[in-house]
Amino acid sequence: MEKTAGKKLAILGPAGTHSEAAALYFNEVTGNVYTPVLYDEIFDALTATTNGETDAAFVPVENSLEGAINVTLDFLAAADDLTVVRELVWTVRNVLAAKGAAKDIARIYSHTQPISQCRRFLRGNFPEAEIIKVSSTAKAASVVAAEADHSCAAICTKRAAKLHGLGVVAENIEDTVANCTRFFLLTKKDAALPEIAPAAADTDERTLIICRIDGREAGSLLKVLEEFALRGVNLTRIESRPARTKLGEYIFFFDVESNTVAPSKREAAIAAVTARSLWLKNLGTFRVLKDRQ
Repeated sequence: MEKTAGKKLAILGPAGTHSEAAALYFNEVTGNVYTPVLYDEIFDALTATTNGETDAAFVPVENSLEGAINVTLDFLAAADDLTVVRELVWTVRNVLAAKGAAKDIARIYSHTQPISQCRRFLRGNFPEAEIIKVSSTAKAASVVAAEADHSCAAICTKRAAKLHGLGVVAENIEDTVANCTRFFLLTKKDAALPEIAPAAADTDERTLIICRIDGREAGSLLKVLEEFALRGVNLTRIESRPARTKLGEYIFFFDVESNTVAPSKREAAIAAVTARSLWLKNLGTFRVLKDRQ
């Protein structure tokens, strides 16, 4: 693999979000080979990579509680020149941050998802507090930092609290420790691969394929799934998205477990699915890194 020091990595901003925290962690454990560049939208980060503005993109694809990140899936379905290089499974950890003490908090700001993910904590500790939704956890921290009094707080990352000079009132306030987000590192297919040493503990490997099948044929999805089953190929995720052609037509995303089956069987299954599809894209085989939070 080729050195990528000094190359640019498109990530979802602003500074202090979970996406940025995950990207900084990934960059650190893989050798700080990229210079992060913040974008306001996932679509913009992906576009920056396809048009050569950045060398790679690091974007969320699925949350264990909230489901698929549709903008990422739709972009991958439409793109012709992107490949998945690596995946990170990031454990989401939220904090309650404020200028003052817990007893003073009357208003709590955050993004919709962290609010729903911390509902039990909020009801148990701040049942009377006004909950105010904003565009991101980083925005919540900046709003609280700008307030003159100490009656408001933010659900955000620990990094966002530090960036905005807030104290951490409570840590790990999410309702379940199983809250994780999957991120993809994506490059153009003809780009030099980043020099990422495999971690001994991270043995999982996936292949992502996207296909369009003829839904007018009865059992067409079943026949596709049988091609995997007949060869002992396990799927770790199946997702569908509208094809954006007409009502009732769909695109399917399959995460193929690649490290538990011979490559020949995996490739045979993909070839058979290709034959049953109107079109199929193979976005690559990649290792799965899990954070050590």
